[in-house]
Amino acid sequence: LSHPECYGGLVFTSPRALEAIKICLKEKSKKEAWSKSLKQMWNIKPTYVVGKATASLVEEIGLIPQGEKSGNAEKLAEYICSREKPNSSALLFPCGALKREVLPTVLREKGIPLESLTVYQTTQHPDLQESLSSYFSQQGIPASVVFFSPSGVKFCLQHIQKLSGDLINQVKFAAIGPTTAQALEGAGIPVSCTAGSPTAQELAAGIHRALHPLNC
Repeated sequence: LSHPECYGGLVFTSPRALEAIKICLKEKSKKEAWSKSLKQMWNIKPTYVVGKATASLVEEIGLIPQGEKSGNAEKLAEYICSREKPNSSALLFPCGALKREVLPTVLREKGIPLESLTVYQTTQHPDLQESLSSYFSQQGIPASVVFFSPSGVKFCLQHIQKLSGDLINQVKFAAIGPTTAQALEGAGIPVSCTAGSPTAQELAAGIHRALHPLNC
């Protein structure tokens, strides 16, 4: 972050990456350097983002997001390719250890340099299994289960399957976007709905349609 002159811009595809940036900027000297000059130097360059949540966190640190309506990494990659020239300065991509290779691959194929930097690790919450068991024992089998990421599928699905038993077929599974839907389908779970865009409103509408079909 201290060397904007080395890069052509920034790419953010998750709120967690911004949380890591905020931790970097907490230190007083770095916060001052960011406010006095670094922020302005980065704002001359593009800051590409996926989704509104990431965009709002980018705005919180004083940067101007673009591409937020793209909704997923594939569409953001297309957006970046339409605006960047091949062989220009590399875009800095702070990301998680479980990042998918879609965006780096598309940019590489178009000759647009990208420097990926792992800034956070996705792990299972220590109380996850206990929390799920507690929910099922108190509330019973849920009408629907919503997943917001492939890592959520990876860490939670096995517990949900075990707790639901033979009644798992009654549960409607929903996904925030196509990547999460693919993770569910890859695990052999039929997806009842995928949000049209990664927003609470679209997801709620999709779940409502899945739980209340027109012919019911």
